[in-house]
Amino acid sequence: MFKLDGKVALVTGGSRGIGRAVCVALAARGAYVVVNFAGNAQAADDTLARIRDAGGDGESKQFDVSDAQAVDDAVTDIVKRRGRLDILVNNAGIALDQLLIRIKPEELEKTFATNVAGSLWCCKAAMRPMMKAKRGRIINLSSVVAESGNPGQAVYSASKAALIGLTKTLAREYASRGVTVNAVAPGFIETDMTSGLPEQAKQAIVAQTPLGRQGTVEEVAAAVVFLASDEASYVTGQVLRVNGGMYV
Repeated sequence: MFKLDGKVALVTGGSRGIGRAVCVALAARGAYVVVNFAGNAQAADDTLARIRDAGGDGESKQFDVSDAQAVDDAVTDIVKRRGRLDILVNNAGIALDQLLIRIKPEELEKTFATNVAGSLWCCKAAMRPMMKAKRGRIINLSSVVAESGNPGQAVYSASKAALIGLTKTLAREYASRGVTVNAVAPGFIETDMTSGLPEQAKQAIVAQTPLGRQGTVEEVAAAVVFLASDEASYVTGQVLRVNGGMYV
């Protein structure tokens, strides 16, 4: 089950955290994985090393997802060289947490440029080869806070909620072309980002989680693998929550 042999996948923000785990998981199932990164080439190389350790193959590709032309050029190049693009995982994102009254215009603009516009440009570029092939899988990484809300994350939660709206709309627009579009909404996951939180804050979040622990990046990646597979061919427009019951 969940075999991805011969498929080509593009994972944005694949150099660390959830993105890295998704890259490795897709590659382990047989996909050729293109690891997008914005600036840290060494981290992207580390992801590629893990892909190969898992018996997979891939390459790294640097571009800024908020740059529509750069995205289009990158996808065109991938399709030209590999002959196809079967899977797109929109994982690249930033979080500039701040209370509403302290939010600066540039913080809002930067967050939406990456989290929302970046995902939209990638979807637009990927849709052409997917429509031509009459098959495709797009998975957008949202967040539990998109649905539950969270103090201090007005901009971030709004950007991740926008991805849910984008997911549902594209699912309706392109279902007839064989392209499914879904979202994965992680909860409190063990990543570099969450490791810096004070222990008291971590315990407070875990206390609100029925399963009583943080999730792992591998658990999020497993959800992405399912949605990218043939077994999920009748699943579109959905939000798959990987949050330990934090929001139900």
